[in-house]
Amino acid sequence: MHSLMPMRHAAQAARVSRAFLSSWRCHPNLAFSKETLGLNENACVNVKKSKYFASTVRHIMKNHSGIGVKTFRLDSRRTPMYNFPCSLLSDGGGESLRYLHLAGCNFHPIVRFGCLRSLTRLQLCAVCIAGDELECLLSSAFALERLALKHCSGIICLKIPCLQQLNHLEVLTCIGLHVVESKAPNLSSFCLAGDLDMELSILGTSRIRKYERFCSGTVFYARTELPSSMPNLETLTICSETETVDTPMVHSRFLHLKCLAIILGGQTYDVFSLVSFLYASPCLETFILNRISLLEDPPNLRNVSEHHHSKLKQVEMIRFSSVKSLVELTCHILDSATCTVNKCGKCFPIRRDALVEAQRALLAIQTYIKPKVPSTIQLNILEPCSRCHVVEMSL
Repeated sequence: MHSLMPMRHAAQAARVSRAFLSSWRCHPNLAFSKETLGLNENACVNVKKSKYFASTVRHIMKNHSGIGVKTFRLDSRRTPMYNFPCSLLSDGGGESLRYLHLAGCNFHPIVRFGCLRSLTRLQLCAVCIAGDELECLLSSAFALERLALKHCSGIICLKIPCLQQLNHLEVLTCIGLHVVESKAPNLSSFCLAGDLDMELSILGTSRIRKYERFCSGTVFYARTELPSSMPNLETLTICSETETVDTPMVHSRFLHLKCLAIILGGQTYDVFSLVSFLYASPCLETFILNRISLLEDPPNLRNVSEHHHSKLKQVEMIRFSSVKSLVELTCHILDSATCTVNKCGKCFPIRRDALVEAQRALLAIQTYIKPKVPSTIQLNILEPCSRCHVVEMSL
């Protein structure tokens, strides 16, 4: 029972019971943060409190037996960078560890690092670690299944050894990163935020079923490059702040793609050209489009040659607007698919110009889209709440 308690509650119980004090020294789930150590936001800014954070962690780990630890989480963000003592994981100390999550600290594994044979999940966020140090750590994590790196700017070249169990890799906003090289043969899920000129060398890309890419120009890249490099994709998410070229109609296809999500930023871009993805994905079931800003479009609604998207079941348009190319794309989907079309949004503060555009969007839906909706298709329209936005709308 004691081992199932959150760390803070387990520590409190240990103070009133000798039996719990003994079991506390073998507590399997350790989590250190400003919350678990009782530090509020203002206290974390104080240098003395920051030293308290470091000394408390050292004291607890000094008194912990190191036996049976399964989960270790440390988040020292908003305090001076904590130097994680790698000796905690050496000499057998990390053999039972399954999940390691470090955030906002210095972490420098040495060459003779201990074996992490039970580690299945590793997550580093805003951690100061070099590429060769991470490679040293990974070389002993034979059971690793999931690896996530976020805001680790010290890594220039990421090299992942031949980890047979690794199936998920996530690399987000590591500013200094230029090269990603993976020899893991069974990678099936890959999430990457970085420029298109980043050098990628991924073994067995044909095994990848889920891919998420965040960078400008990635829509064009995804349509022209991915069908050949990742032919077995089933789920694709692409986010682009800037697209300079409309999506082309090419012959390559996503034969297994079932779910497609596209997030577009603010730029002049013909949304209707995204129909290329629909033509290339005969098994597509779910299509999600999130547009962040308004665009300029040609004056007349366009049509393309008739094509039936027989597998498409659900379409979600987030931040729908009255821009014509988006209306054109929606009308094309209604003419060629049997699906559920939703316009979704949340009730949060909205500027007056956005509310005006929302009214235009509703008018566009009533004028161009609703007449095309067959009786077998459900059209749900979620508009700005009049109760929450009555003041803005009346200004």
